[in-house]
Amino acid sequence: MQTYGVVLAGGVGARLGLSVPKQMIKVAGKTILEHTVDTFNAAPEIDEVIVMVTPGWTERVATLLGDRYPKVSRILEGGSTRNETTRRVVDALGEVECKLLLHDAVRPLLDQRIIAECVEALDNFGAVDVVIPSADTIVTVDDEDVITHIPNRATLRRGQTPQAFRLSVLRSAYELAVEDPYFNASDDCGVVLKYRPDVKIKCVLGAEHNIKVTYPVDLFIADKLFQLASESSAHRSREELHEALAGKTILIFGGSYGIGAEIARLATDAGMNVIAHGRSTTGLHVQDAASLAAALDTAAMRYGAVDAVVLTAGVLHVGPLAEATDEVVNESITVNYTAAVNVARASYQHLKASKGHLLLFTSSSYTRGRENYALYSSTKAALVNLTQALSEEWSEVGIHVNVINPERTNTPMRQQAFGQEPPDTLLPAELVAQSAMEMITSNATGLVIDVRREHRGRARTAAPALQWEDPEAGS
Repeated sequence: MQTYGVVLAGGVGARLGLSVPKQMIKVAGKTILEHTVDTFNAAPEIDEVIVMVTPGWTERVATLLGDRYPKVSRILEGGSTRNETTRRVVDALGEVECKLLLHDAVRPLLDQRIIAECVEALDNFGAVDVVIPSADTIVTVDDEDVITHIPNRATLRRGQTPQAFRLSVLRSAYELAVEDPYFNASDDCGVVLKYRPDVKIKCVLGAEHNIKVTYPVDLFIADKLFQLASESSAHRSREELHEALAGKTILIFGGSYGIGAEIARLATDAGMNVIAHGRSTTGLHVQDAASLAAALDTAAMRYGAVDAVVLTAGVLHVGPLAEATDEVVNESITVNYTAAVNVARASYQHLKASKGHLLLFTSSSYTRGRENYALYSSTKAALVNLTQALSEEWSEVGIHVNVINPERTNTPMRQQAFGQEPPDTLLPAELVAQSAMEMITSNATGLVIDVRREHRGRARTAAPALQWEDPEAGS
């Protein structure tokens, strides 16, 4: 029996305050719609994907998706309501029995497990809903917002998508619904429940991270969830990492010591062609755009391609901005920010050819400035914005751009600024370098990867807390 994944992309983004449909907003380097379509396209249980779009957006969505998703067979205009859109899907599929999964385009973090379990459940049930337990107490109120009832939370579930059906079941439910002058339903399982009460609706366990992007805060949460999902999938064994990297070429700017030197060591161990430049080793200054371009061209000529470019160089000057000399201001901006712009410009053609990776480094000071760190914090914030912008500009040509945000790391630059500190309070540079190596083997783009310490001293990643953290982290 044929199985269709139907992506419902008919939202307009009103609650996000946007002028474009919310599924067209970019998160983690791609539009929300692309993330969702990619999930269904990759699912082995799905034979074809149908995308239902906001009226007037068919051509733009077709251009956006291109031919990158072979399972996408149709892009159709949705209706003015969710129910009307579903009826158009049913009409488009004809009379032949099939399985179909209807999914909100703005739930881009759908698990493959959920898709597989929905498809399997349709072997024994005519309808399937995806739900999660309710962690909150739900109350019923009257017209004056006075509580009238508190249901037993143990029996309550929160609905998600996809919702899955045998086509014949969904069609018959809608045929009965159109005859009801008082027809009103918020979702398709509700239509089946009301008009086909003889059909049992099986529940499949969803996931807390299968969120629906509805409000502005959801964009932030989705971005951080993509970060965690990407880092989780990036973890590889030493053998897998070496297999993925062997024979590839990496350029490291800022490779004289600290994190850059550790990346060079790990890359050499993995069998990569390694070119590490630094002011104290090769004499290359990252402020010099011409020298950066020459270094990249030389590497490409020698090895045939450049697969990854890493910039770890940075300077940390602590003190009030009003007391900073012109030399300090110039060095802080050119080394911490302008260098990244120059590296990106010089790397573009090389990384476009290899569909490679550009990896930058920030610090947790990017989230909030603090006195005496004005230059450092502001340039690190600029790096994050640069990463996110480039990931969108370069996604169509296959370049991956990410930025690593390490916790306070034991590096010579930090020792020079703060002296000796208890080693167990700092992240070893080697563990940050390990995270960097894993990132350049992933398909992630547009992410801020936070590297933190576990209690046993191992590196881990986590979404940053919504609070201030030490601005000199990673220095």
